[in-house]
This record gives sequence, C-alpha cells and structure tokens, in this order.
Amino acid sequence: MRFTKLFAPTTKDAPKDAILPSHIYLVRGGFVSQIGSGIYNFLPLGKIVLDKIRTVVKEELDNAGAQEVMLGFVTPSTLWEESGRYAKFGKELLRFKDRKNNEFVLGPTHEEAMVDLVRNRVKSYKQLPLNLYQINTKFRDEARPRFGLLRGREFLMKDGYSFHESIEDMQREYALMEKTYSQILQRLGLDFRVVEADSGAIGGSGSKEFMVLADNGEDDIVFCKNPSCGYGANIEAAKSKDNFVFDSEVEMTPGEFHTPNISSIDDLSEFFHIPKSYLIKAVAKKAVYEDRDEVILYFIRGDDELQETKAQNIAKALELEDASEEDLKAAGLVAGFMGPIDLDVKFFVDERLKDRDLMICGANKEDYHFVGYSFKDKDFDYADLISVKKGDECIKCGGELDITKGIEVGHIFQLGTNYSEALNATFLDRDGKTKPFVMGTYGIGVSRLVAVVVEQHHDDKGAIWTKSTAPFTYDIIISNIKDDEQKRFGEELYQQLLNGGESVLLDDRAERFGFKMGDFELIGFPYAIIVGKGLKEGVVELVDRKTLTKQSVPKDEIFSKIKEL
Repeated sequence: MRFTKLFAPTTKDAPKDAILPSHIYLVRGGFVSQIGSGIYNFLPLGKIVLDKIRTVVKEELDNAGAQEVMLGFVTPSTLWEESGRYAKFGKELLRFKDRKNNEFVLGPTHEEAMVDLVRNRVKSYKQLPLNLYQINTKFRDEARPRFGLLRGREFLMKDGYSFHESIEDMQREYALMEKTYSQILQRLGLDFRVVEADSGAIGGSGSKEFMVLADNGEDDIVFCKNPSCGYGANIEAAKSKDNFVFDSEVEMTPGEFHTPNISSIDDLSEFFHIPKSYLIKAVAKKAVYEDRDEVILYFIRGDDELQETKAQNIAKALELEDASEEDLKAAGLVAGFMGPIDLDVKFFVDERLKDRDLMICGANKEDYHFVGYSFKDKDFDYADLISVKKGDECIKCGGELDITKGIEVGHIFQLGTNYSEALNATFLDRDGKTKPFVMGTYGIGVSRLVAVVVEQHHDDKGAIWTKSTAPFTYDIIISNIKDDEQKRFGEELYQQLLNGGESVLLDDRAERFGFKMGDFELIGFPYAIIVGKGLKEGVVELVDRKTLTKQSVPKDEIFSKIKEL
C-alpha cells in the first residue's frame, strides 16, 4: 500500500472526551471515527487491525474443534421471554418493535438464539459435544459510553456456546476454552491474567475472566504474590483468609450502652478503646427490583468494606443505590445505630461474622449500641460480602495478596442447564431418557482487543502495535520524494518486500520528513525504513518503533536484515 493512496486521516487533536491512550491514538491515528454515542466506524487501518485479531481468534477456535456460525443481530423478544432474561437484563437491552408490532431486541449476547438453533436439531447424545461460535456485532445500550472502543454500545464480539451430555464433559470443554483463549492472547502479544470472576447477568456455576494488565484498567485484579500459587480473581469475586485473632483479654457484659452522637466506626473504636474488628458495620442500600425498591442492610466487620457486586448478587437486585436518611426512616431504621437485632427489613451478614461473639453493634435505638453481641446460634443469611484488600492473606496458599489494574477482554462461563431448561432444549441420553443440555459459554471482545493492544503498548508519541496486530509491519519513508535516487531505491525496496511476502507501506507523500516520522510514531508500525541522505553513502536507517532506536544498515543488506527480524 502507498501512503498517497491510503485513507488514513491523522490529526494532532484528540477528541474532547478522550482520556485514555487507546481512545486518543486510535482517533488521532485514523483508525476509527465516532459516528454516535458509543458507536465507531473503522477506517482502513483500523479494519486491518480488526481483521488480523479476528483471524487469530478464528484460527485458534477452529483448531480447538469449534465451528463458526452466524446468527441474526436482531433477535425475537419471545426467546428472551422464554429464558426469563427479557425483564431481568435491564436497560442495556435495546428493545424495539417492527411495523407489524412484533417485539425484537438487538443482541447483546446470544445464549437464547444459539439454544434455539440447536434445540430440535441435536436430538441424541451421539451428536454431542458441540461447540458453536460466531464473531458478530453486539449492542448494549450503555448508560455512559466512554473510553472509545473499551466502553462502546456497538462492538464486535466472539461468543461461543457448547452443548454436552454431562457436567464433566462441559468442564473439559471449559478448560479447553481457557487454554484456547490464553493462546489467542499470547499470539496477540498481550500480558494477561486468568482470574476467577462474577458470572453477572449470564449466570452459571462459575466463570473466569481474561484480564489484560494495563495501568488504565477499569477492573481491580487480586492476585497472589507467591509465584507458585497462581491464585487470581476479579475484586468482585476475590476471597481472602480471615486473619482475625481473638484477644483473650477482651471482656464484654452483654447489654445496651449509651453512646450519644457516636455513630461512625472510627468514633466507636475510639470510644470503646477497641479494634474495629470487634465492631459490626451496618451498610444500608436501596435494592432496585423490576416491581419495587427495598431497603436492605448488610452487616460486616468494622475493619472490612462491602463489595457492591457481591452485595447486589446476594440480594438478586437489578442494581443497588445508597439508601437515603429518608429511606431509612421509612423503613423504621435509625442511621448510625443499626444492628442485627429485631429487624423488620431484609438483611445479610458477612460469613466472617458467623459464630463470632463479643461484638459491638447498633441497638436500633438512637444513641445506643449493643455491647457483647453474639452471632452464635443465629440462623441468619450469611454470605461473602467483603472487598479483599491489598496485603490480605491468599485463601489458596496463605501468601500475600496484591491488587493491580486490568481490562477484561474475555469471559468464560459454566452455564449448566440454566438456559436449556428454560428453553426446553433436550436430548436423549445413553439410557434413552430426555435430559437438558449441559452448557458452557465463552466470549471474547474482538473490537475491544484493538483498543487493549494500544492500552498495553504505547508511549507519549502514539501506539506501538505488536507484530501480529500491526496494520503494516514496515513503513518505508522516502525522506525527500523529489530526490530521484531516494525515490527509485524506495520503490525498488517496496516491490522487493511485497514480492517477499512482507506487510509494507510506502510513504511516498510529498510531505516534510518530520511530518512523516510523526505519523510513523503516532500510527505505531513496528519498523520504519528511512531512505534519506545516507543513501549517498550506501546506507538506510532502520527504526524500531518500540525503542525508537536507529540502526544504519547498508542498502544492499536491508532486505536480509528484515528477513532476520
């Protein structure tokens, strides 16, 4: 490709709302262009990168035995009603009606459609296992689309679905997909971690996320610093060991205690001269459901913090909001003095408090706390509710936990029979009995990966594409297009590289050398070959975009040097 023929409108100006490097450089480098809120067009350079990533994804999946299909972007709402997700999915599901008043959705994911494709077509265990996938457009009506391709409304995603006769066979495929996804990310040149995750709106018994490490990542990843352990989890699903040690000198006589204007954990700790681990923190939330709102209390240890996603999941709410003082009064609660005593509202207790005694909690009475409260023999709803902190002990090996930032690019789920039962998708097993398919589902963000590569590989000048994702590997820059010798050698080298099967761009524009080098650094081709003044001495310059180091190479050796690279 010649730069004079390439549609790559680079610019010095970044979008006003762009704060992440990937958003800035993909727009400035002429890879994508925004056409609507959270909706982007791919220009030629961006489409080349997107196709390269798509090819890697397809090759690895095909090698793993998965088969590609293509489902409709538009899905009848009746399928979503069958699964029960039509109302539960929330406002991200874009619903609409056609001219005949039939209801449809723009697919954010395709569990229902894929089950419908398989049911009544796969009838026997002899046709299993089966792994079908597509690489197709998805739409989620994000409330706040931002960060360019990282949080858009329309995106390209690979979503796959496997069907099995047993849980054990599904878990085998699940492990194979974990390996396959890891190979995809390795081929793309990305540093990543596979972590335990929250299953969210997809559901199922367990899931793992593929997190690419990046300073600007939206997700907190918890990982064990012990290199031989391997434990990792999204903060939304992470667990740690309970490091509480009981102090035998602590004594409390159970009963109410007057605590005027003492309502915070810090003030209580100071007032009673006792560590926060002996206090019970009450966190009030307003749970939003399809048909109602409800105040829910969460009780955790005073030195812990509530993890919102865990709290939302245990409440089975569409979302959680902070409860106002008016909400608390309407529920008969006293702000700052709430405890698990004679409550008329729904509440959950963190599992670390189970069987604990000698605790201090609110007495549900203004200016009073209860001292010496015990959870022993209390039949409460216990669950993991807390957020893991840096320095906590690993639940797997006891080592020290650390927290880093990451960007989710893939997610795999052990679905079980959730969708097959809801949609009445069955087969005849080895005993001739009708059973629902055991399913797994596997997603990876293809267009999202375009941005993620830049997030992990960039500097203050622009993108630095990995060799497997670069739109062109080599950028031949003719320093002075009016110099006949430079132009002739640049053209000859360009044809030689093309004939040798190399991915090469010839910058034959009548622009200043500095302008061309600026575009090379902004766009991020792995290498530039500068055909300039040194040609009179028989040399050209080879520039490594990652390090910006320059190497003088005899012009007769540049082709063989490139082959070495």
